[in-house]
Amino acid sequence: MANDVIITTLPDDPLIVPVIAGLFDEYRSRYGDFFDPQEEEPTELYSQPDGVFIVLLRQGVPIAMGAFKRYDEQTAELKRIWTHSALRRQGLAQRILTELEDRARQQGYRQLFLTTGFRQPEARHLYLSNGYIPQFDIHADAESYSLPPFDGRLPFTKPLYLRATIPAPFTQSQTFKPCL
Repeated sequence: MANDVIITTLPDDPLIVPVIAGLFDEYRSRYGDFFDPQEEEPTELYSQPDGVFIVLLRQGVPIAMGAFKRYDEQTAELKRIWTHSALRRQGLAQRILTELEDRARQQGYRQLFLTTGFRQPEARHLYLSNGYIPQFDIHADAESYSLPPFDGRLPFTKPLYLRATIPAPFTQSQTFKPCL
């Protein structure tokens, strides 16, 4: 929407408490205690020059978010891509994903890495439809990845290429000078 704006912030920003809570509530509803509570990461991991944390606001209210942090020298790891459940299927996650890719490219990363859970088919679809390469068998039953030797996470990678610069089309106001 025209009033939507993306801001850069950090995960501990009080403004985004509702979206962080929504994300973790959704994880609990899908997975119960499958993924034991994760150790909290320092918020600095999601700040420049190594990372970024973005939030999409609609009329000042946070409705979607995403982040990345340094995975290695050339790879950014995407994290926390989430959209408010009442606002899904509007392209908001796509907008967040595209923004994260652009910012990772601007920060010099050459590849992206991410994981999603085995019970998130919409996330798998989003990543596959955006050129992410699964590092697992997409034809296997996703629940099988919750059993040993797996840990429930489905990894994806994507190389980041520079966006092609397309020259402006020739216009009649320009004069054509043939080479002789």
